[in-house]
Amino acid sequence: MTQPMFDTFLFGGDWNPEQWPEETWEHDIEMLEHAHINEATINVFSWTLLQRDDTTYDFTTLDNIVNLLVKHDFNIVLATGTAALPAWLVRTHPETIRTTFDGRRRVFGGRHNFCPNSAVFRRLSRELAGRIAERYAGTPGLKAWHIGNEYGGGGGLCYCETCAEAFREWLRAKYGTVEALNRAWCANFWSHTIVDWADVVPPVEMGDGIGSDWDLKKSVISGLMMDYRRFQNDSQLACFVNERDAVREHDAATPITTNLMGTFKDLDYFAWGREMDVVSWDNYPGMGMPSSRVALNHDLMRGVGGGKPFMLMEQTPNQQNWFPFCKVKRPGEVAALSWQAVAHGADTVQFFQMRQSIGGCERFHGAVIAHDGTERSRVFRETAALGENLAKAAPALMGSEVRARVAVMFDWDSYWSLEGCVGPTAGFAYPEEVHRFYRAFNKRNIAVDVIASTTGADELAKYAVVVAPAMIVVKPGVADAVDAYVRGGGRFVTGYMAGIHDEHDLVVPGGYPGPFREMAGVWAEEIDALAPGETIPVVFDGAEADGAAAAGEVVASIMHLEGARALATYGGDGFYAGTPALTVNERGDGRVYYVGTPLDEAGMDAFAEPLIADAGLTPIATPDGVEIAFRHADDGRTFAIVLNMTDDAQHVALPACLHGRADLLGGGELGDTADLAPYQVVVCEAAD
Repeated sequence: MTQPMFDTFLFGGDWNPEQWPEETWEHDIEMLEHAHINEATINVFSWTLLQRDDTTYDFTTLDNIVNLLVKHDFNIVLATGTAALPAWLVRTHPETIRTTFDGRRRVFGGRHNFCPNSAVFRRLSRELAGRIAERYAGTPGLKAWHIGNEYGGGGGLCYCETCAEAFREWLRAKYGTVEALNRAWCANFWSHTIVDWADVVPPVEMGDGIGSDWDLKKSVISGLMMDYRRFQNDSQLACFVNERDAVREHDAATPITTNLMGTFKDLDYFAWGREMDVVSWDNYPGMGMPSSRVALNHDLMRGVGGGKPFMLMEQTPNQQNWFPFCKVKRPGEVAALSWQAVAHGADTVQFFQMRQSIGGCERFHGAVIAHDGTERSRVFRETAALGENLAKAAPALMGSEVRARVAVMFDWDSYWSLEGCVGPTAGFAYPEEVHRFYRAFNKRNIAVDVIASTTGADELAKYAVVVAPAMIVVKPGVADAVDAYVRGGGRFVTGYMAGIHDEHDLVVPGGYPGPFREMAGVWAEEIDALAPGETIPVVFDGAEADGAAAAGEVVASIMHLEGARALATYGGDGFYAGTPALTVNERGDGRVYYVGTPLDEAGMDAFAEPLIADAGLTPIATPDGVEIAFRHADDGRTFAIVLNMTDDAQHVALPACLHGRADLLGGGELGDTADLAPYQVVVCEAAD
């Protein structure tokens, strides 16, 4: 069971009053109060206003901002202000800024631009964080400390000589000897044998790195790429911990967080979650992103936090400014996105930003207070309505759990490895392969936990189904934990590209899928790559799928049965037509499913429906884009959230536990069906 992190539901977000004359601040706060906003996140990008050189600090502006918020009884999330390097710091200590993949040291500008191994950056950022904590600890309304901002976002990895030397020391600590390093990297390839630690060079463009758009994509020696990504993750995490610990010296209790970014590639968020009191993240769906993909992000962030409720730290109240074409959010869409976050475990709803900037590259990014500066705008009025509804229903959900009997593994090593492979295809986007499987459960309103690949057998045992999509890297102990889970009665789903590499990104000898081969009962002899837009027919037969036909894309595993039985075969007239495309193997009291090719939605439906029935799970049928989710409170109450995430009216058959229940948002009593307006949300307490 979980407990609420905060004593009130936070509704607010980033406020940057330092961009405006002080005489405008109080009017901003009064307008925000009219929108039922009760929280402000401040000081995210204020380093220069607080510190003008190595030793001179001035907290006058921040004092005035904090005092105004306290006067108005606002809740406060206070950032350390270290998310962008000041000009004076880059001028006096140029080594604090990053060097890019192509070997160029950056100059002042942008953000997320610090070298994570710069001793000067670590010293000064820790000093500033400590001074802020010492000054403002105990401030009325202070709810959380916010370290940095969106670590890694947009800045790429750093490839400077300071990082190179730190990387060599990191490798020395990990491997001990160059001989062990050479074995781990298969370094005899292309005469890459290392004879001295000084020979190690980060995977830069002029060396072994293979990239584009100034950042690393692949590497001649894949173990080098994998270890450099791990090293950079550890280095940036050390910067977070450095500031966090400085805050803790002055405040032992207030939660500490930093805002994560969903399936962001460069950082292993499971490692970060272990160092955070509460996970917070920024939800900015891409144009055309399906609602199930957004739901996956929420569930991943909840999983990174160990299953506890998370903070929705940022979203836009209207347009996102960085797309080529910045569409406005449709009426009701922001409210639906906000409630979707709550449905998947959020205990706050926050925005970037409170007031729209008049300058800088985010001046067309949405805000609660737009450029007109009034309360007349559609966005302001919708924000106020959302705030009123959150105040009605959200506090009762705080601290409640999402309970899932399906788990999907998300593994950053596999993310880096799969997208870093030079062959068999460039067609993989790892998060989308995870979503391919996740969507099959989400569309049936079956709750999903997103978990680390290293989750132990005892924890896996609580799930009826565990899925490991495209898990190309299998770390030590993972296969044993999965096998114990299966033998105990679990259902494990894996498939194409899984089990090929060990933790060093070396191919596991003995045939694919490596450590999963025996338990899956198949040998994937070859991997055929399909061109963009090309598909291969997949034909289901037998009682499990009633002859359903579907298609695979991207790759096709050419497989031999070694104890498993086929649930579907490849169609068409190619040389491997009629061979297994999808298999199941009985093992102990459980089953292992091997999906040989990325199935289209029809194929995933044909596969998932009998699997869900066999696992004893209860699907709830809804139209595409309509979701019904549940959160469970410690006192035995269960809350249901019905979400129409589409721009169309939808007719929905409701489960029996919602019949006759009152809509907490004022929509009346529910029947056995509901007619939902575009983006309408219903919240109710479900019957036992």
